[in-house]
Amino acid sequence: MPESLSEMLRRDMECEGVLDCFHGLTELDRNCFRVLVESDEPMTVDEIAAEVDRERSTAYRSVKRLLQAGFVQKEQKNYDQGGYYFVYRPVDGEEIADDMQRMLNDWYAKMGQLIDEFREKYEQPAAEPVDAEQ
Repeated sequence: MPESLSEMLRRDMECEGVLDCFHGLTELDRNCFRVLVESDEPMTVDEIAAEVDRERSTAYRSVKRLLQAGFVQKEQKNYDQGGYYFVYRPVDGEEIADDMQRMLNDWYAKMGQLIDEFREKYEQPAAEPVDAEQ
């Protein structure tokens, strides 16, 4: 069962927890992202898999989720003899933070709209004044 907003606000969160909250990333996804951020050069999926001690296919699924979330970029490298391979690099952290801020602002506006709709739907009609002369 998903955690409620009030439960999330009560527990201590680290900045990486925001990645879970906004994008549903797993611990492995965060580890793959951390490996990419700490690397001086773009990395292949095989290199990432070795760093996080997982099978290539498992690491690839995490990298794919990071790509979909907009956290990493994919770049094609060509072999001199023909053929190619892909390397991955992290997107600038400032860009990711700006994107999360936009998402938060959109969420906040949507929640405000839903709260207004709730008020309208469940607003109690004002009690009619009782005529004292009766």
